[in-house]
Amino acid sequence: MANLSEGAIEALSNGNGGNDAVLQLVNIRKIDSGSGPTRFRVMMSDGLHTLSSFMLSTQLNFMAEENLLAPNCICILKKHVTNILKDKRRVVIILEIEVIKPAKDVAGRIGDPTPFAEGQIKGPQSAPNPETRQPLQQQVKNEVHKGFNRDFGKKPPSAMPSTPGGSSKVVPIASLNPYQSKWTIRARVTNKSSIRTWSNSRGDGKLFSMEIVDESGEIRVTGFNQEVDKFFSLVEVGKVYYVSKGSLKIANKQYTSVKNDYEMTLSGESTIIPCEDSSDVPVMQCDFVSIGDLENREKDSIIDVIGVCKSVDEVTRLTTKSNKEVSKRTLNLMDMSGKLVTVTLWGEEAEKFDGSAQPILAIKGAKLSDYGGRSLSASFSSTLIINPDIPEAYKLRGWYDKEGHALDGQSVTEVKGSGGGLTNWKTLSDVKTEHLGHGDKADYYTCIATIVYLRKENCLYQACPSQDCNKKVVDQQNGMFRCEKCDKEFPNFKYRLILSANIADYADNQWVTCFQESAEAILGQNAAYLGQLKDSNEAAFDEVFQQANFNTFVFRSRVKLETYNDESRIKATVMDVKPVDHKDYSKRLILNIRKLAA
Repeated sequence: MANLSEGAIEALSNGNGGNDAVLQLVNIRKIDSGSGPTRFRVMMSDGLHTLSSFMLSTQLNFMAEENLLAPNCICILKKHVTNILKDKRRVVIILEIEVIKPAKDVAGRIGDPTPFAEGQIKGPQSAPNPETRQPLQQQVKNEVHKGFNRDFGKKPPSAMPSTPGGSSKVVPIASLNPYQSKWTIRARVTNKSSIRTWSNSRGDGKLFSMEIVDESGEIRVTGFNQEVDKFFSLVEVGKVYYVSKGSLKIANKQYTSVKNDYEMTLSGESTIIPCEDSSDVPVMQCDFVSIGDLENREKDSIIDVIGVCKSVDEVTRLTTKSNKEVSKRTLNLMDMSGKLVTVTLWGEEAEKFDGSAQPILAIKGAKLSDYGGRSLSASFSSTLIINPDIPEAYKLRGWYDKEGHALDGQSVTEVKGSGGGLTNWKTLSDVKTEHLGHGDKADYYTCIATIVYLRKENCLYQACPSQDCNKKVVDQQNGMFRCEKCDKEFPNFKYRLILSANIADYADNQWVTCFQESAEAILGQNAAYLGQLKDSNEAAFDEVFQQANFNTFVFRSRVKLETYNDESRIKATVMDVKPVDHKDYSKRLILNIRKLAA
C-alpha cells in the first residue's frame, strides 16, 4: 500500500507547504466556464482527510482529458499555488503533478479519510456526502465564472511581496484570467519585437509585443500607440519587471507559440516597474526537442531547440517578393543526439550573431520546415539566447567539450551546394567502395587530401564580363568578344578558372574539378592575375602551379554518376576548400582511435 503524506491536506488548507506531498485522487470533474478554457476540479486525500478545493491549471488539462488523472490514482503534488476566495476559503491550483501509481493498480480508497473543514473535523464516513460537497462545488464554479481573487501565491498572504508603490500582491502568471483586474505579476522579458506600424481606412497605428515568463508559466503582452511610446524604450530583454493592470483575453494561437490560453494587452492604467531582485525568476521556459527527434515532428511545427553552433555561414542579403531587402544567415546546430540541423536566422539576429566560438544556442519558437529534409527557421517571434544560464546548456557544453567536438554529426538537413558545414567525413577509398554518387541524387562528402597534380592546360577561359554571366565568349578577331547567352558583344572579358586536379590521401586518389573560388583558394592567386601572368610571364605562371602542389586541404566535394557518349563515369566537383584545422583534426583522430580500441 502506498504511503500517503498524512497531514498534507490540513497544511494545504491552511496555506502552508504541501509541495511533493503524496496524495490520492478521490474525484475529478469538469467545470463549464463559459467562453473561457475548460477547468477541472479535483478532490484529493492524504489518508486522513479529503479536500475538494483543488483546481487543475489549464496547461495540465490534457492529463484529465487523456484519463491520466483518474479516481484512486496516487500522485505527487510537485508544484502549486493557493487562491483565496471571497469567503476566505482556499482553492489550490495544481501547476505540476506526477502520477506515481495509476488508478488500475490501486485497489481502492486508502484509509478512511473524512472531509477537512477548517476549525472542525467531521465524523468518519466511507465516502464524501454529495449534498455536503455541493455548496462548495457550486461556489468554486461561480468563482471561476467571476474570476479568482488575486491574493494568490505559495506563501500565506501576509508574506507575499507587494509591488513598489502598489497594494496588490504578486501573483503567478498561471493564475491570471480575464475576470479580475487587481493583480500584479513579476516576470522576466524573454523576447521583444520591433515597433510595427499599420495604416488602413480607420487610421494609422503602431504596436509592439513581448513575451514574459515567471516560475509558473509565460504570457504574450502587446502594447498599442500610446503604450508603445510609454513602455517600448523602458523594457529590455532579459530584465525582470512588475507588471499590473493589463487586460486579458483568449490568445490567438495563429500569431503566437506562447503556451498560455490568454494574452495580455497594455492599457493607459497599466504599469511596468523594474525589479532589482530577479535571481529567482527563470531565464526562459522551454520544452526542448532533441534534434534527433525532428524527423518525427510535423512540418510547420513550432518547437524549442538547444544545441552547439557547430558551424556558421557568412551573412547574405536577399530581396523578398515585396521588394524588401533582408539579411539571412545559416548555421548548424548539434546536440547530444549526435545529429545536426540547419537553422536560418533573419534580419537583425542574422547580422549580429557570432558563432565563431561555437556557443550554446537556445531557440524558443523556431519553425520546423521540410525543406531539405528537416530544417529550422527563427522568425521575428522566436527567442534566441546565446549561452543561456540553464542546466541544459551546462550539460551540453560539458558533453561537447569532452567528446562532442570530435563528432562530425549526421545532418537531418540535406546539404545543398557548399553549405551545411563539414559533415560526412570519408576517405577517398570510401567514396569508391561505398559507391557514392551512384544514386538518383548527388552525394556530398568531406575529406582531407593533398594536391598531387594540377593540370594547367586550359585551366583559364575568357568569360562574359557581365556580373551574373560566366559564359565563355567568342573572340570576333576585331577587338570585340561575343557572348551567345547575353546576345551581346563586349570590348573586354574576364578570366575564369576551371581547374582539374588530382588529390590523394593515404588510401587512394581522385580527379576533381575546381571552379573559380575553390581553384583560387588552391592556387593562392585570383584568376585575373593568373591571366596576366599567362600572357606576359609563362615562367611565373608555371611557378604558381609548382608552389600549389603537395599542399593539404579540407575538400567538400559533390559526386554524381554522369554519362557521356554512352560511357558512365563519376564526376567529382569541389564545392569548398578550407585549410586544415590541425587541432580539430587531431581531436577527431583521437576519438576515432578510442572507438576502434573499444
